Amino acid sequence: MVIYTVGTFDLLHVGHLALLEYCKTLGDTVAVGVGSDSVVSSYKPNLPIIPLEERMEMLRALKCVDIVRPYYELEYVSGCEELKPDVFVIGEDWGNNTHNLDVEAYLCKEGKKLIQVCYNPRTSSSKIKQNVIDQSHRGEILAQGISLNE
Repeated sequence: MVIYTVGTFDLLHVGHLALLEYCKTLGDTVAVGVGSDSVVSSYKPNLPIIPLEERMEMLRALKCVDIVRPYYELEYVSGCEELKPDVFVIGEDWGNNTHNLDVEAYLCKEGKKLIQVCYNPRTSSSKIKQNVIDQSHRGEILAQGISLNE
């Protein structure tokens, strides 16, 4: 069975790993679609920190991932047509955008499954980015000799 999931996969973390390892429990082949910077900027306020090719390289290095493919438009049907997944795995923030509804209709027509998973509460790329910003600000304050306890 082929399992397909998509995402940004910026700042690879344990939440990503948990998702991908879960996907591996569902089938023999895990295919991962990775959004290009232009795709990500169409629905997130910031570009990824890690360039697309490096995000893909990190994913390829994981033993639970078999196929990594970029996508340059915010649509998932072409990836499904190419990879022929038995299961498409998505996150809990999926929503009802046209590109999501299109792939849902495609999967239904093809008799394939869509599985929605909860995000790992331990971390996210957004939390990591915010921690870096907070640490940076804390370091700037300490460098200025200002006590954080005042």
